[in-house]
Amino acid sequence: MPIRIPAQLPAKEILEKENIFVMEEERATMQDIRPLNILILNLMPEKEKAEAQLLRFLGNTPIQVNISFLRMTTHNSKNTSKLHLDTFYQSFSEVNKKKFDGMIITGSPVELIPFEEVDYWKELQDIMDWSQENVTSTLHICWGAQAAFYHHYGLNKYELPKKCFGIYEHEVLLPNENLVRGFDDHFLAPHSRYTDIEYERIRNHPELQVLAHSDQAGVFLAGSKDGKNIMATGHLEYDATTLAEEYQRDHERGIKTQIPENYFPDDDPEKAPLYRWKSHCSLLFSNWLNYYVYQATPYEWD
Repeated sequence: MPIRIPAQLPAKEILEKENIFVMEEERATMQDIRPLNILILNLMPEKEKAEAQLLRFLGNTPIQVNISFLRMTTHNSKNTSKLHLDTFYQSFSEVNKKKFDGMIITGSPVELIPFEEVDYWKELQDIMDWSQENVTSTLHICWGAQAAFYHHYGLNKYELPKKCFGIYEHEVLLPNENLVRGFDDHFLAPHSRYTDIEYERIRNHPELQVLAHSDQAGVFLAGSKDGKNIMATGHLEYDATTLAEEYQRDHERGIKTQIPENYFPDDDPEKAPLYRWKSHCSLLFSNWLNYYVYQATPYEWD
């Protein structure tokens, strides 16, 4: 089934070339089914790239999905045009009277800044509080996951000795949980972050459970036991070349980031990286949409 997006969204052309089933709003109104309404709070600096990455996997499910994009009004984006934001994004005041079946809160390159010093932290807190009553399930990604751990469960991050940067092997710890249904016992996932949350603090929290863990990269998948909040500390949605682009960008800025681990063949940045996590990203998004959103959300919100 398709994802429903505005006809002029730039990601539409990218997705259609990849044979992802997208549907313009006019055609979608003719579908006599109950679609899922998903709100994406896109905190990534390159918003158009993040849009395509997320929509690629949201569109690979048997459920029609209506997408709305949310932006922060307390932060000025430097990498996305005002025209793009004004055309395709809404403010919190425009959506906070609505109900959403699912929500995604993305990562953001601010993990070295204390949460309270992030310029949009108060607005994000308001959104996360609102989500608990107005969203069936929220998927938090990377820094978005760390923000959820801190805001909802009081678990603060700590700075790593060096950037967690590369492709790491993870073990599924709770194979009977629906979120990891169909996963291999061990799977690969990208990480790109400078901070982490202590594994034992998450594991011992009475409201949380750890679903997947890496000896090198720590907790990857965790969630509240009621499925309301899902936290993914890495970036399964990343394209094959995203870490290479981050590595090149850091070096152009004079940041001596190490070569991403387990990424370039022979650790040679001149060689094209292999795309080895795509199938598990498809499973993650389809499992979340099916079991934590579609199966749990009311047909009609009160």
